[in-house]
Order: sequence, then structure tokens, then C-alpha cells
Amino acid sequence: MIFQNSRKPIFQDGRKAHKLFMKTDLVVAGYLIDKNKVLLVNHKKRDLWLPPGGHIKKNETPDDALKREFMEELNLNIDVVKEIGDSLCADIKKELAVPFYVNLHKVGDHDHCCLYYLCMSRNINTIKIRKSEIKSFKWFQAKDLSKKIIQADVRRIAKKAFEVRNKADESVIKYLY
Repeated sequence: MIFQNSRKPIFQDGRKAHKLFMKTDLVVAGYLIDKNKVLLVNHKKRDLWLPPGGHIKKNETPDDALKREFMEELNLNIDVVKEIGDSLCADIKKELAVPFYVNLHKVGDHDHCCLYYLCMSRNINTIKIRKSEIKSFKWFQAKDLSKKIIQADVRRIAKKAFEVRNKADESVIKYLY
């Protein structure tokens, strides 16, 4: 690697080093399951059926980011499903949910490290989409996920969400409802 006047490293073959390393954003997505159906949104910018979610802002926890994104995109208050139990430490501020799945995927010119959570809501009848971000929303049964309009990765993660929901401890579900 060599440096030119700009002090930006350039490889001997002319490639710029900063172009070789992708930017990675931390994002969250929530699979909201109600009555054996999962909620997906038709994302305006990407023109894909995806779970609601978005970027984690500075100084924001993943749980809070997911709650904010559901409110911004769908006018929907949600709970992020987490295990109920005794705190492991005495000096914690808040216990956060553990994602049921995490991946790193490419989105245009950068990567997303996405934390996927199972969500629930008591007010699903209040959904009002933010038309600047979302074209529409739809509830899909597990059998409907095989439709061509649903990307394979979204389908697989949604099926995993159904599995997690079906195995969830009933005390967690009762606590939320």
C-alpha cells in the first residue's frame, strides 16, 4: 500500500483502500405475528416485502429503535419479545431482548448488520402506514410466504419467527397480552 498527497492509502494497482471496505450500518427488523399471520410491509425505496424496521440511531438501544420504527412506519406500538427472569446483574439500567436471528447482508453500496426480533402488539387495528416509506402492508400466513413476491431470505427468516413464536414460553406471551 502506498500513500499519495491526500494521505488516503492507494494500492499499487490503483485501487483506493477506502473503496475496498464496506460501510456497515446496524439495523433492526421485527417479525410481528398475530393469529398465525406475520406482518410484512412493501418498502417504497427498495420495492420489496420486508419486516418493519430500520437503522439504529446514535445512543438508541435496538429495542427502542424497533419500537420507534414500528411507530414511524405503521403508527403501531409494539413489545419486543424477551425472556422474563431474574436480572443477572445488580447495576443494569435495562434488560434488552435477544434477537432470534442476526445476519450481515449487502444493501446497495453498504452492508446492514441486522438484528431480527419477534414482536407483539395489542393494537394491530391502528395501523396507518407512512406513505413516504411504505407502499402497503399485508398479513401473511406461513403457507403464503412461498409466493414469488416474498424474497427467499425474508421467507426463511419469517418461518424461523413462526418457529420461535410457537416455542415461546407461554408465560412470556401471557405477560405481553
